[in-house]
Amino acid sequence: MAEPRRVLVVSDEMEVGGSQRQIAHLLAGLDRARWQAELLYFRNRSFLADRLAESGIRVHELPKRGRIDPRFVLRLAALLRRGRYDIVHCYSLTAELWVRALLPVSPRCAFIASVRGLCLHHTRRQWRFKRWIVRRADAVIANARAGARATAERTGLPLGRISLVPNGVEMPASIAPDRRARERDALGVPPGRCCGLFVGRFVAVKNIPLLLDALALVAAARRPFLLLAGDGPLDAELRAQATRLGLDADVRFLGERSDAQALMQCADFLVLCSREEGLSNVVLEAMAAGCTPLVSAVGGNPELVEHERNGLLFPSDDGAALAAALERVAGDDALRARLAGAAYDDAAHGYAVDEMVRRTEAVYARVLGPSRRTGGD
Repeated sequence: MAEPRRVLVVSDEMEVGGSQRQIAHLLAGLDRARWQAELLYFRNRSFLADRLAESGIRVHELPKRGRIDPRFVLRLAALLRRGRYDIVHCYSLTAELWVRALLPVSPRCAFIASVRGLCLHHTRRQWRFKRWIVRRADAVIANARAGARATAERTGLPLGRISLVPNGVEMPASIAPDRRARERDALGVPPGRCCGLFVGRFVAVKNIPLLLDALALVAAARRPFLLLAGDGPLDAELRAQATRLGLDADVRFLGERSDAQALMQCADFLVLCSREEGLSNVVLEAMAAGCTPLVSAVGGNPELVEHERNGLLFPSDDGAALAAALERVAGDDALRARLAGAAYDDAAHGYAVDEMVRRTEAVYARVLGPSRRTGGD
């Protein structure tokens, strides 16, 4: 029996986020008879890396200090050389840039780049880097058609050279009604009140100030309760905004949570008002939890949510439209039930973790091919 091929998955950080959850799913799901996979990241360890290490996955943390860190460069080059990897699969631009620049130290290693969103925040310089990277990659994997198209347009890479591997989601076990009621009570949700949920980083691209402004536009008698699960640089600013808008009785900040899908099973709907998304893990997890998605019509969101069939879409940065959607979804139990049921079916039949892993393994097998020798040869 052939030895497993050696794979290094690289991310600049392992804080709790969408790409990091997919990395965890991938590394946990790869067939260990075929692939010996390891994880490398540069900063922000979280429980995701801890769980991988506990499962037997080798995890490397390689801190980088400042823009140019000679010690980091030397240690990364040594790791690539010593690891004798067959494939290095990068999940972020920073990881791609450093790994691709140093890859000549491991000349038989296949290099896979990623497209995880529309990258609207990229500067011209960053797009030049991305163009240089993808044109030298053995494969490029995108998690959404929107991101693949944007990358093809900005880099000149033919769209046909980008492999589509949608994110995968785990289907949670159902929760009993009495347990759900107890957990809602523990979360501080007022009895009988419709409850919305935001899960994600408190950063500008998530556009959370718009959500709070929109919530304040809904009349108090029809206003849903809102849970915000996450952390980030805007935390203090968002708490102050909620107080300023008179929403202290309508909003609860939960901090960073490792039980996102359990929260989704307790909530009545998920709300996501990002300015940019790839194929959102949070939306997928909500669909799998039977939690109605209410999301901005950006990036890969319309690939997951079909307006009025399995969720509701609203224009990005349109606070009035978001307020109307919040009021509508909070006041119509039958609508929520219909949308949530369709969303659950879509998640179960189109976005299983096993399918994401299988598609990624197919890309791995293709880039290695019959002629590429292993990194250990």
